[in-house]
Amino acid sequence: MTAAHGVQAGGVQTAGVQGTLDDLGTPLSGVTFVVVDLETTGGSAADSAITEIGAVKVRGGEELGELGTLVDPGGPIPPFITALTGITTAMVTAAPKIESVLPAFLEFARGCVLVAHNASFDIGFLKAACAENGYAWPAFTVVDTVDLARRVLSKDEVPNCKLSTLSRFFRTANEPTHRALADARATVEVLHGLIERLGSFNVTSLEEMKSFAKAPTPEQRRKRHLADDVPSAPGVYLFEDGSGEVLYVGKSGDLRSRVRSYFTGSETRWRVREMVGIAENVRTIECATGLEAEVRELRLIAEHKPRYNRRSKFPERAIWLKLTVEPFPRLSIVRECRADGARYLGPISSRRQAEEARAAMHEAVPLRQCTQRLTLRIIEHGKARACALAEIGRCGAPCDGRESADAYAVHVGTARSVMEGDVRPVVAAAQVRIDRLASELRYEEAGAQRDRLAAFVRAAARGQRLAAFARLPELVAARPAFDGGWELAVVRYGRLAAAGNVPPRAAPRPYVDALIATAETVFPPSGEAPGGVALGAPPSAGATAEEMECVLRWLDLPGVRLVEVAGAWTCPAHGAEGLREWIDRAYDRSYEGASETSRPRRGRH
Repeated sequence: MTAAHGVQAGGVQTAGVQGTLDDLGTPLSGVTFVVVDLETTGGSAADSAITEIGAVKVRGGEELGELGTLVDPGGPIPPFITALTGITTAMVTAAPKIESVLPAFLEFARGCVLVAHNASFDIGFLKAACAENGYAWPAFTVVDTVDLARRVLSKDEVPNCKLSTLSRFFRTANEPTHRALADARATVEVLHGLIERLGSFNVTSLEEMKSFAKAPTPEQRRKRHLADDVPSAPGVYLFEDGSGEVLYVGKSGDLRSRVRSYFTGSETRWRVREMVGIAENVRTIECATGLEAEVRELRLIAEHKPRYNRRSKFPERAIWLKLTVEPFPRLSIVRECRADGARYLGPISSRRQAEEARAAMHEAVPLRQCTQRLTLRIIEHGKARACALAEIGRCGAPCDGRESADAYAVHVGTARSVMEGDVRPVVAAAQVRIDRLASELRYEEAGAQRDRLAAFVRAAARGQRLAAFARLPELVAARPAFDGGWELAVVRYGRLAAAGNVPPRAAPRPYVDALIATAETVFPPSGEAPGGVALGAPPSAGATAEEMECVLRWLDLPGVRLVEVAGAWTCPAHGAEGLREWIDRAYDRSYEGASETSRPRRGRH
């Protein structure tokens, strides 16, 4: 008898093995999908909240139901989010909170496959909401339309995989508008378009679709040999094209394992897959410690500016708040730090944050906000013009002589004192305004004032911490290694000058002395602020702000010990460092309790 009909074995008739419908997987036509989209107050579930949920249930190309609602995030919606989505704080004031909406959504999606565009974002917020409200996250199967699009569409067809781009490509009837339900409807049509494309790859079941989205591309499989000679050690790796141009720089505690992952299905980033297709060589640099690898990565990215790295390529583009050097100084936002005698605050993460920090300072110190050139001669000849702020009493108007040079110098002195470390005037002025607005129930305006103060405190704290670190001529530290030895670091003026290891059970002092003797010579930074090396300074003068923060994070790790410190390592007594926790705590509460959150606890200054 054939295997299909059974075989005789030892006198016992055994049934043949024949494929069943279950072996073929779940046909896509029979899968119930719930396509979900969220609007939020920010980009991270750790410090942001959901403002809107939209979900559409479909099966076999037919819509089965919709769910859409605004959600009260429990605090004001940032202005830039309102500008993007059109959702205002007033719109969500009467909306249900997430603890009321979440059960309805989970019931709506029960037993279905969740679909989202850039699913890690939406699913991350939903999981965080479940954890916060005591709900177990169901074991949903999740499909990301971004992953599918990257596999079935070429770069010639679409320049990127944004929802708006895919919507135009598939000519969807619903256009994405940054509103949850509209975007979910558009994603449904994109999903259907992608499923049609999957047919040409013989993908007809849910199981095949999931594995197809994560499968390595032919280019990834073809170039696996590039990882053959990579060592299993901590260090930095550089992907290069045929001409030797650096395409991408990364770091790892195990170079071999990390580089090999680029040629497997676990690497799903579209840009990285494209980079692998161009790469012809992988160059590695072994490092003594993980800290050295992280610092070398930053330096190599800044040096080569690889086209496939997104961050750290332009450390010279840091943003600073500058108190200008002129007869009537003002606060200016600049992109470089010069040794010109000016005072600088920063570095600041973005221009918007710099503008917020400057606004907080203007609330406390009435410096002029106009950009006109102003000297005593110009004022005496009546060539300066008063601005609108002077007319409403927000500026002393030195431009037309209403405020004398000596009176204006008092404001300049206060601003200089703030930028040198005493942040009390700015904090006190902000507290008064926040308390007054909160008492008048003007919570949205109080929130704006809080945002200004937070931007200032974070910029000042960062600058003061880096400035104190950058002034140290030398610091030697050690951290326990996993093998029982020690990791060593020599830091000079904030720059990692050397890194090494002490073997297990060896006397550490000889290794420390040898590392200090061979460490890089580092010149003190000649700028007025850390991470802002003056033009014309030696390349090894000081370190970038990002490198100093990398070293400081390492110094904060458990078990790190200071071996030697040359110089005084201190922060200002009335500086911003002690206020960062207070600011972070204020963001965890709504402004219904603004009068309480607007005051730092004792001992935090």
